[in-house]
Amino acid sequence: MRILRTSCGMEIRWHDLVGSTNDEARLWAEQGAAEGSVVCADEQSAGRGRRGAVWICPAGQALAFSQILRPGMPRALWPRLALVIGLAVAKTLEMHGLAAEVKWPNDVWVAGKKIAGLLLESSGDVVIAGVGLNVNVTEFPQEIAGIATSMRRETGIEYDREDLLVGVARSILSHSRRAESEFSDLLAEWRERCALSGKRVSLLLCNEVHIARVHGIGERGELLIERNGGIEALLQADQIRPLE
Repeated sequence: MRILRTSCGMEIRWHDLVGSTNDEARLWAEQGAAEGSVVCADEQSAGRGRRGAVWICPAGQALAFSQILRPGMPRALWPRLALVIGLAVAKTLEMHGLAAEVKWPNDVWVAGKKIAGLLLESSGDVVIAGVGLNVNVTEFPQEIAGIATSMRRETGIEYDREDLLVGVARSILSHSRRAESEFSDLLAEWRERCALSGKRVSLLLCNEVHIARVHGIGERGELLIERNGGIEALLQADQIRPLE
């Protein structure tokens, strides 16, 4: 394990191999790790995505990390962190010349393909923000080759993962701290990058597939869909896929 310390005092523990960076970060948080601390790994043996999905992260080519956050806002407002952190990742990618979009509730897209995913888990007064970001990946498994991309595939540039990690982690910490007092401003920025607004989508609700048109994002960060002649607000949905 390597230990990195940034100029702003953030500590990063970089492992060759762990089971899950989220699990490692949770244990570290229980031991008193400071807010903003990061666990990163070149490879995870039990990495996971939202709803228990497996996150594919090629060793040494991507970033798989988890950041410890200690929100000062009420627990009822914690769900907004998923949007805010996705925005932080997207804006970091924009600094590297990529036109990034955010897909409700927890993905970042470039050129219509997934480039990053988020997994937020809470434990006590701590939120663990897990991020998987495709950095220098050049080849993907056949099952996701048509829907995934990487920074290198989009720009042709090979990136320094350590420098990139520091930049993303700083952005996440900054945006998460703004989430309580400046959420409306951050939400406006999120809406500007929304990948689904106005599009017909299929989505899984209570194990049933439904077709709807995305109307936008509500003031609490909920997904607004137009269906059966009315507007519905969803706080949770699965397998949201654009149809156009």
